[in-house]
Amino acid sequence: MKTVDLNADMGESFGPWVMGQDAALLEVVTSANVACGLHAGDPDVMAATMSGAVARGVGIGAHPGFADLQGFGRRRMHLPEATLRHLVQYQLGAAQAMARASGGRVRHLKLHGALSNMASEDEGLARACYGAAQEVAPEVIVMVLAATAQQRAAEALGCPWAGEIFADRAYNADATLVDRSRPGAVIHDPEKAADRVARMVRAGAILPDDGAPIPAPVDTVCLHGDGATALAIARAVRARLEAEGITLAAFSGRRGRFA
Repeated sequence: MKTVDLNADMGESFGPWVMGQDAALLEVVTSANVACGLHAGDPDVMAATMSGAVARGVGIGAHPGFADLQGFGRRRMHLPEATLRHLVQYQLGAAQAMARASGGRVRHLKLHGALSNMASEDEGLARACYGAAQEVAPEVIVMVLAATAQQRAAEALGCPWAGEIFADRAYNADATLVDRSRPGAVIHDPEKAADRVARMVRAGAILPDDGAPIPAPVDTVCLHGDGATALAIARAVRARLEAEGITLAAFSGRRGRFA
């Protein structure tokens, strides 16, 4: 029987400005990636999100990104390696403190936005980010974009990791995500997204729009929370997987190379 995790990026509101549908998503997902205050979020939002996750038995993850509130962490930045490592460690440390104060713990780490996209293309950059996280929390599970440089970096480091696919994003032939500026990059139809996820989970592969299936570790499925159809997509994906007898549970992490 197949088992898969459902994750969503959360805690991205800032003061009175609300982003996403966190409370409703916490009823759907098994893991929550919580913004750490630099690309989005603030201490109050982090605390509320993590407390909600603890109450529902949802795994907590740190979701570090570039210090770019105005651009929501989606603008590429080029930083010295030492600064990049400190950026990740600073945010992971904040997440660990807020999780502990909420009665939980940080189980995993997932890079956000432009930082994630850059790490999916550049193994050296991914190694710097994940190596920095391991210095702070050796047990933390690194969530990687499956079949990209992120996965190769985690495999080489020997750290615990989990492979992620996206429910609502189109893929290039090299397993990277189609740029959001391109038509069709983001999927808005709940049934289309649910069907696509079910096929990828069954196949154990990423299915790009153009090109052959890419064998991949499908440990977790990303469900976004900040779009008009995001909650409907999340619910549709969960319902489809349950209907097909797939068990939904937080990932335990794997080590070594994906065979």
